[in-house]
Amino acid sequence: MDPSRDHRVLVPVDVLGGENVPQTVIEAFASVPVVLLGYREIPDQLGPDQARDQYGARARDELDELHGVFEDAGCLDVSSRLVFTRDRLKTFERVAVDANCDAILLLNPAPVLERVLVAIRGDVNLEYIARLLGALLAGTELEVTFFHVAPDESDRERGTDLLDEAIEELVAVGVDRARIGTDLVVDGSPTGAILEAAGEHDMLVVGESRPSIRRYIFRDRAKKLARETVDPVLVIRGEYLETDDGDDEDASSETVETDDVDVIEDGS
Repeated sequence: MDPSRDHRVLVPVDVLGGENVPQTVIEAFASVPVVLLGYREIPDQLGPDQARDQYGARARDELDELHGVFEDAGCLDVSSRLVFTRDRLKTFERVAVDANCDAILLLNPAPVLERVLVAIRGDVNLEYIARLLGALLAGTELEVTFFHVAPDESDRERGTDLLDEAIEELVAVGVDRARIGTDLVVDGSPTGAILEAAGEHDMLVVGESRPSIRRYIFRDRAKKLARETVDPVLVIRGEYLETDDGDDEDASSETVETDDVDVIEDGS
């Protein structure tokens, strides 16, 4: 079985708001299954049925066109969903869980996509991140920088070991070591340091910070990073980074709560 099919990425697009998926992003994600989520936020006074009647046909046409662009780019597996929602982030969370997506790509302009910054911390599942990155990097020339913020000088050595381990995991899935770099910052604000480093890269990969509750993907630093960076941001869902089996088991019984959301239809 193709290991890239072990992963699935949700790509939300405001299909009626003029949002586009940069061609560079489409090409970079051609090697992994993608779920296109066409969405439109609606005001409280507009009901889902009204939104469907008023905008459904046009939104579906836009989403179908984008679906075709992904297929034309050689994407190995593309499906699509169309929703109207009052809270887009909650909807992204719900659909990511429902569609079994392990990451969500938040779009920002990406005229050039050559360098990817991957922010890692001490309690993440590096093996999983490496497998996901390996699938994304297949067939591209993207370069990767693993980035870590150490709390103080006493943690520098531990941070260096973490970065070395990340390199080894990525090399183990077939990525040329020459394409991988590292960067370590000591005693800085993690969010500020990541944002500063992201300015020198074209895409940011982050994971949910602990405590990682499966139904809340954008509860922590990831939400601030996604809002303040100008790069596309790939957010890896917390459950895929969990190493504590007990926490993961507790989270699995929870369901996603969301505001009024109308799923119009699924596309193949």
